[in-house]
Amino acid sequence: MEQNQNLKKYAQALRKNQTREEGLLWYCFLSRYPLRFRRQYIIGNFIADFYCHKAGLVIELDGSQHYDPQKMEYDRKRTEYLEAQGLKVLRFTNTDIQQRFRGVCEAIDIAVKERTDTFASNCKG
Repeated sequence: MEQNQNLKKYAQALRKNQTREEGLLWYCFLSRYPLRFRRQYIIGNFIADFYCHKAGLVIELDGSQHYDPQKMEYDRKRTEYLEAQGLKVLRFTNTDIQQRFRGVCEAIDIAVKERTDTFASNCKG
């Protein structure tokens, strides 16, 4: 998958300045998950909040700024691009992280298992 290397410094800055919700999801769940997730990972001309290569899964956390019409259109195009690359995109709001953290973790776990089961069955003859 291609990466726009011009985004490298920006992705590094985003990792260093993560939101409270990104930190909670990363340190309390994704960093300990059996499959490797990466933070602020460049895919094409976009930066995914979290990405699991083995599951082909992108997780996006949306704060209030994502409800601006221009940002919503940008998010729609980004999701469309990522899905065209064969990836599944899960979107959660910051409120989801704050109020339904366990449910978010369960949804991610289910998606990973579905995606890895699908990949494994597609590889069998």
